[in-house]
Parts: sequence; C-alpha cells; structure tokens
Amino acid sequence: MAGVEAIEQLTHQLSRLPGIGRKTAQRLAFHIVSMPEEEVRELAVAIFNGKKKVHFCPVCGNLTDMETCSVCSDPSRDQSIVCVVKDARDVNAMERIRDYNGLYHVLGGVISPMDGVGPDDIRIRELMSRLGSGSIKEVVLATNPDVEGEATASYISRLIKPMGIRVTRIAHGVPVGGELEYTDEITLMRAFQGRREV
Repeated sequence: MAGVEAIEQLTHQLSRLPGIGRKTAQRLAFHIVSMPEEEVRELAVAIFNGKKKVHFCPVCGNLTDMETCSVCSDPSRDQSIVCVVKDARDVNAMERIRDYNGLYHVLGGVISPMDGVGPDDIRIRELMSRLGSGSIKEVVLATNPDVEGEATASYISRLIKPMGIRVTRIAHGVPVGGELEYTDEITLMRAFQGRREV
C-alpha cells in the first residue's frame, strides 16, 4: 500500500513523545495525513518555531520566547517573594490558581542521588545569587511532595535560613474528594501539620 512507510515513520516519531503510546501515535499519524496540507504546514512550523525560539529565561529559568519571561518582566509582580519549583510546568500550574503574584525560580530538576543528580546539577547556585540582592524577603518551596522534592526543599531551606530570609513550604494534604480512610499516613500527617484556622 502506497504511503505506508511514511505513515510508519510518522507513527514512530510521534510514539517517541512522552505519554504517547504506539496506538495513539498511529491514530495521530492517520489524523495528520488526513488534514489539509496548509494545516499540516502550520503544525510543522509551530513545532519548529517552538523548538527554535523558546529558551530559558536568564533570570528565573522559566521557558520564554522573549528576552526575559513575562513574569520576570512584569513590574506589578511582588518582587519580595520567590516561589521555587522543579520545572516550567510547575510555573504554569501555579499561575492557573491566580492567587500568587510573586516571582519564580525554576530549578530544572530535583536532587536525586539515585539518578546521579546532585545540588550542582540544578539551578541552586543561581537561586542563592538572586537571594544575595537583598530584595527578596520570602522563599516558597513548591517542589513535589515525593522523596526527591522533599530532599531538595530541605537542602535549599538549610542554605537559605542563615541569610535571615523567611522560608516556607507549600502545604500538602488530602485532595478534594479524597477519603481519610484511604489516605496514606504521610499525606495525613502533612495535612494535619498544614492545618489552618477557619
């Protein structure tokens, strides 16, 4: 059948993307080849431009296609607070809640000795350099509540506390709709420790 090799190659390339299995890749490949040529061209250009134009913000490490990201270049943001996150996806998650108006610092990973990632392999040095300016009064540690995220938060906290800067950790606990009966002990403990007055 004509074109099968091209579809197979397209399927193979799509299946290399995270979260895309062989069947989904094949479905996407068939969809793409059935699209109008102009739409396929627009998709290809968007992918290429995304790769070519997007880079890390030199200030915070977030992804941007400008000189500095929109958060760092926004003078209305609270310049006295920095939220430390693992990667750019976490910045997007925090921005969705629309309740945080400070700055960010993207680490580009977390400390994970099992994977050979140490403190020098992520952007901790850059964070400490930013904190040296004296304008930041609080650092919010918003790494994931897993072993690596907790180890990273603990390490950063120990570095910052002697500087006299307030260090806080986002609360972790029982999700909305969750049942206490099925919640693990660590999550319950964190929920209890993060309790607040109502």
